[in-house]
Amino acid sequence: MKLKSMNTQQTLAGVVAMTALFNQAPMSAATIEDRLAQYGTNARVRLAPHFTNASVAYPPSALMFIGLKEEKCFQVYARSGTNNFTFVRSYPIQAGSGVAGPKLRQGDKQVPEGIYAIELLNPNSSYHLSMRIGYPNSFDRGQAAKEGRTNLGGDIMIHGKALSVGCLAMGDEAAEELFVLAADTKIENMTVIIAPVDFRAGKTLPENAKLPPWTETLYLEIKKRLAEFPLPKDK
Repeated sequence: MKLKSMNTQQTLAGVVAMTALFNQAPMSAATIEDRLAQYGTNARVRLAPHFTNASVAYPPSALMFIGLKEEKCFQVYARSGTNNFTFVRSYPIQAGSGVAGPKLRQGDKQVPEGIYAIELLNPNSSYHLSMRIGYPNSFDRGQAAKEGRTNLGGDIMIHGKALSVGCLAMGDEAAEELFVLAADTKIENMTVIIAPVDFRAGKTLPENAKLPPWTETLYLEIKKRLAEFPLPKDK
């Protein structure tokens, strides 16, 4: 009886402990403001000389990101007020899966190609920090509807670390700078162009590239938008 009583006491103690654990308030996720407090000062210090050299006030009034798949290069253009966009700096893309050509469906491991908004900033990314690209956009959905494609995929991110499937991995330090820059500028003032190659440099896609026929229209629009941003001397 003594042994049975001891086991009962131990069981009750365990129940009490587990009840207390489940009644605890859950750990709150970090906010954008938390990440700005954590990384903002150092990121802005690193960004400052680039904006000074470009003669663009910080934070800028608008941003244009240009992701170049073949070159593995991510360029930042910014402007103050109503001035023209000026090249600020570039980052190497640490990883980006797939080949030349647009993203067509969930699981194809393709980085999208097109002109996109930035939809949100994620301060709790599994890949350090991230921002979500607005894929699929209206053009992507329109072409999919014509072809009967329904599962287009999504959650395409610009994020930290150096591993990616369908996203653009920038490394942690670059992700911090881009996250802080985006938060300071506000995502409604930002656009990203993702191109298979830098058309401004006269590059073309291989003749054997397997591309849907409508990419001709897509690439004409990408070329038109890229032409608004002078090819930087230091890419």
